[in-house]
Amino acid sequence: MKVLVTGTDGYIGTVLAPMLMERGHDVTGLDTGYYREGWLYNHASQLRPLSLNKDIRRITADDLLGFDAIVHLAELSNDPLGQIKPDITYLINYHGTAGLARLAKHVGIPRFIYTSSCSVYGAGGAEFRTEQSETNPQTAYARCKILVEAELQKLADDEFSPTILRNATAYGPSPHMRFDLVLNNLAGHAWTGGAIRMTSDGTPWRPIVHVLDICEAIACTLSAPRNAVHNEIFNVGDTAANYRVREIAEIIAGAFPGCELSFGKSDGDTRSYRVAFDKINSQLPGFRCRRNPAAAAAELRELFAVIDLSKEVFESRAYTRLRQLEFLMKTGQLDHEFFWRQPAAVHQHEEKHVTA
Repeated sequence: MKVLVTGTDGYIGTVLAPMLMERGHDVTGLDTGYYREGWLYNHASQLRPLSLNKDIRRITADDLLGFDAIVHLAELSNDPLGQIKPDITYLINYHGTAGLARLAKHVGIPRFIYTSSCSVYGAGGAEFRTEQSETNPQTAYARCKILVEAELQKLADDEFSPTILRNATAYGPSPHMRFDLVLNNLAGHAWTGGAIRMTSDGTPWRPIVHVLDICEAIACTLSAPRNAVHNEIFNVGDTAANYRVREIAEIIAGAFPGCELSFGKSDGDTRSYRVAFDKINSQLPGFRCRRNPAAAAAELRELFAVIDLSKEVFESRAYTRLRQLEFLMKTGQLDHEFFWRQPAAVHQHEEKHVTA
């Protein structure tokens, strides 16, 4: 298939694009480049797609001609950012994605794979949530996911097949690493500081899934018969991989010799949910989760040793979504709607900042 993957410079996209190319797909990437600066290590695959350097809000019909499918990853991917800048989150994640889907349908692209999130279940408690469960989003990020899902389902017809993949919280290595994801973050602390000191009590539930298993779900969706994935929602993960955050911390601490582990008190975070993944494992042809957090902890420890991960690199803004975007805003590289400024406009912003 000829596939457009948006967000190819992101945490998932950097891993996904080579996987799809190795499986024979003709992949074109698209990314606006917010996180391009952070490159932690070289990917084993030498395959990299040709990419458009473009914001999804400025995609035209001509950009989409000839594709058989779109895999859409490119959104602001962080709950805290969504709370700080909810208006921008709605502009990009909801309006930008809905506009892209409508344009894809208009030009005749038959398949559209949307990466949603299990965070739509929000304050779900200990009861297992399925795709039919009521959603309870707690953040602007999660609310936008629900809005987009509804738009896609309205667009579905005989010519346009959307598939919604509600990913569990991702973990595992990627060249464009994210250290603001819970397991990756804890592993970074264990390696660079020899200690995990949690400020919370770690009681909230989180389902987690390896980044390669997310990519596998996307690849399986692309190759599946249309009737298996048309207008379907799949939770992406494994029911056995629902953990309290403190359990994830214990797994990581156990994988890093000598790591100290301590917990704090409840921090007021209402996001706590357990998710069932029976549907994807029984109905999506070829899919099953093949990785687990204990193996990933060892995988990360080995990677950190190979690249000699330093505390400075671990704490770099390039690997934390919120800090990187705050930097781009502070330095005037992004305007008030998160479009890139022209170089002259950036220079003028810097002059005003110095004068102030």
